[in-house]
Amino acid sequence: MSANEATQGQATRAPKWNPLCWPLYLRVLLGVVLGTVIGISFPAVKQLDGSFKPREILLRWTTADLGSIASMYIDLLTALATPLIFFAVAEAFIRTVITARQGVKMFTICLVNIAVAFVIGLVILNTWQPGKAWSGAFAEYQQNAASSAEETADQKKLKLVTEQASKKSLSPLELVRSYIPKSFLQPFTDNMVLTVAVLAILVGAALRSLKAAADPELQAAVLTFDHLIIACYQIILKMLFWLIELAPYAICLAVIGVVGTSGLETFKLVGVFFLTTVTALSIHSLIYYPLSAWLIGGKSPAIYFREGASAILTGFSINSSLATAPLTLQALERMGVSDSSARLSACVGTNFNNDGITLYEAMTALFIAQVAGMDLSLGAQISILLAALAGSMGIAGIPNSGLIILTLVLRAANLSDETVKFAFPIVLSIDFIIARLRSAVNVMGDLQVAILLDAGGAAPEPAAPESAQSND
Repeated sequence: MSANEATQGQATRAPKWNPLCWPLYLRVLLGVVLGTVIGISFPAVKQLDGSFKPREILLRWTTADLGSIASMYIDLLTALATPLIFFAVAEAFIRTVITARQGVKMFTICLVNIAVAFVIGLVILNTWQPGKAWSGAFAEYQQNAASSAEETADQKKLKLVTEQASKKSLSPLELVRSYIPKSFLQPFTDNMVLTVAVLAILVGAALRSLKAAADPELQAAVLTFDHLIIACYQIILKMLFWLIELAPYAICLAVIGVVGTSGLETFKLVGVFFLTTVTALSIHSLIYYPLSAWLIGGKSPAIYFREGASAILTGFSINSSLATAPLTLQALERMGVSDSSARLSACVGTNFNNDGITLYEAMTALFIAQVAGMDLSLGAQISILLAALAGSMGIAGIPNSGLIILTLVLRAANLSDETVKFAFPIVLSIDFIIARLRSAVNVMGDLQVAILLDAGGAAPEPAAPESAQSND
């Protein structure tokens, strides 16, 4: 306690003008602002084929090079976040009792969340019908495409993503098969997050079962293994917190790479599509999440956004809800959410609570269908929504995951190749910002699910007396 008071005293005496002493969310925000300013100052040069060539900043270093450095940081963060999920879930079984009732409650909350997201998307698209604003442009594209044989940079990107998507499927059997590892280590090397979480649940349940054995030697061995899991969790968590202190710098480099390469002028070209998507994501994340957390979970919007700001901003900046898991757990701890609910949501439920990606994929497919003049029935629209839901559950660890799953969803919507070729550049041109918004929404969803899991429930019980001794 005295150490914490000393730390708080040092923080109080620290000069407020020094950015290094600011809270993490303010440092992250500063990194975003500086990155945007530098990226705008060194805009990429547009080539004849429509692609952009990064501009040199200093000593032959370009904005793309800085973005590559940020990518390496994100890869390292993700590499540590996957074992964190394993040890966090396994350790939760050791320290507290995670019941089947909590699991059912979590899935119910996730289903309600996705149902609300679907309603928001359908209402916006069917009342506003924004895709019709592009009908004239689509007709013009069809005329120009027939006379142009040159392959643009966007079409090359589409071909690459289509090849990657051909290896994936929305079939339920194929989705289940994709989660079955060929070895115990494969889920960790391939970032198969859901499989890692399931393995952790099995290990934790097995440990709890073995504690009831009458063999003293076995009980001693299980206790030693308990201590090992607890130590591994704390070690990985400490390493991740060290890395997170570098997050504002990596975020600044990432924003420089994105803005410097793609620029901000694309928003002028795709304003209708961007506004449609952002409106839906904003209603779901800025109104539904905090309102439900307040009315059901008892956490006011002020607490929700103040304590969750670091996790939300980091998820937005580095475009990964998985790599943000340590900050999500930390934010939930500050909110007073129980440890078991926090880990169940941030480490297991995050695989099913992908509202951001699901809502985006579904709305994009329906928007493009409107562009093509397709009059889809409500049943057909719901089938596209379900295809997006199935795709969002299998995206962890897949490069270009958002675009790959979108390609599968567009195929499920029975859109023609000509329509996809027209719409793909629209999506690609602003994917760098939409992808980050999706990640931020997913982080906010993890916070909300954990809060609702705690609502109306009793405090978790200790798993065993031996585990309680290991806390010291």
